[in-house]
Amino acid sequence: MPVLIVPVESQVRELDAKLLLACAAAERGFTVILGSRTYVNFAMPFLERGVFLAKSLRSISKLMLNFIVDLGHQVVAWDEESLVRFSSPEYYPWRYSEETFRALRHLFAWGPDDAAFFKGYSGYPGTPIHVTGNPRIDLLRREMREFFSEDAARLRSQYGDFILINTNFSFVNNFVPALNLMQPAGAGERSEVSRAGRGLSWEFAQGMAAHQGIICEYFRMLMPRLAQWFPNRQIILRPHPSENHEFWKSLLSTYGNVHVLHEGNVVPWLMACRVLIHNGCTTAVEAAMLNCPAITFQPVMSASYDYRLPNSLSHVATTVDEVLAIADDVLNGTTGPLDESIRQGIFAQHLEGTTGRLSVDRCVDVLEAAGYARDPLPRPRRARHAVAWVGANLRTLVKRVNRLRPGHRNSAAYHDHRFPGISVTQINARISRFRSLLGRFAQ
Repeated sequence: MPVLIVPVESQVRELDAKLLLACAAAERGFTVILGSRTYVNFAMPFLERGVFLAKSLRSISKLMLNFIVDLGHQVVAWDEESLVRFSSPEYYPWRYSEETFRALRHLFAWGPDDAAFFKGYSGYPGTPIHVTGNPRIDLLRREMREFFSEDAARLRSQYGDFILINTNFSFVNNFVPALNLMQPAGAGERSEVSRAGRGLSWEFAQGMAAHQGIICEYFRMLMPRLAQWFPNRQIILRPHPSENHEFWKSLLSTYGNVHVLHEGNVVPWLMACRVLIHNGCTTAVEAAMLNCPAITFQPVMSASYDYRLPNSLSHVATTVDEVLAIADDVLNGTTGPLDESIRQGIFAQHLEGTTGRLSVDRCVDVLEAAGYARDPLPRPRRARHAVAWVGANLRTLVKRVNRLRPGHRNSAAYHDHRFPGISVTQINARISRFRSLLGRFAQ
């Protein structure tokens, strides 16, 4: 049977969508291996040859991707981050690598804009690009929302008509301090760009860190004002998966109506809340599809550093008072989401698969058309396979040692922060919900 290997980095963000993809692929005869990216990578030398779905095209991924190819697997990919990106051309050397692109057989694009962006990369080698949309968008479609309805109802029951704040400050408030964008240096020395910013120029990274730092400080000032302005409403602050959540918890611990939480997929939270407040978060794109009003708080603006797509789908506030006023209007029912025609015009450029066939089915179509469901993958050269087998296992050994190091980017604590434990029973329950909702996946 053909094999599809689907690694997941951030459980709350990716798992449900990739589980739906796994179901669609299994329905057409694929054996699917789905799990934490860390542990999937550890297992690669021992897995049957298959198609590996990558989610990052950065230079720091090229070593593992080269091992995967030399072990006899073939790699297809999408860029998980490219839907929401800053406008500077520095995105290309930060997120893309010519060597990484050369490892790919097929690319999946979120929409026409994403496909054009791939082609605009100077190192793009002509890899076939398929505008399939992304499975995360499938979960936002009207016919799929019942998947989260029980969770949304539970959240409404628990928190009432709450306000949702999503933050996006992993460059300046990372769970692993060494992954903050800029790293301090010794006296008289220039700060350094961290591994998280590899590929960015020092000047751009310094500017981006300063820009995010200012916005983070304004959000820090916003939160107490929100809590005091809306004393009878619950306020949920949901940090980015890579952020240090303790920063926000310590800041807001004295406010009884504010809760710092990062539980489960964001979709039911968006379905249940009355308004979303953010700056440059993918969550605002998801909110726009779900008809949830969004406010982007932009106390400073930059043509180079801001994430334009989510901000373009939101009401703009430049001061704390403007945030409070727009939130009041939303909660009073006088303001809703941006006009439907505006949102649909933006979706047409950026999101494929909002109607018609699901993105997961379009992705599996590509795999079938490439012959992966029909033709066995060729055997790798023995010498290359041996070198890759040893190299991948040595990499695993280093990673396992680093898991024991507190504060390391490979630490067990950081892994569990992004991919908390989940049982087979919980996975099967989600598959059962997909089965009931779509009338598919009977086996």
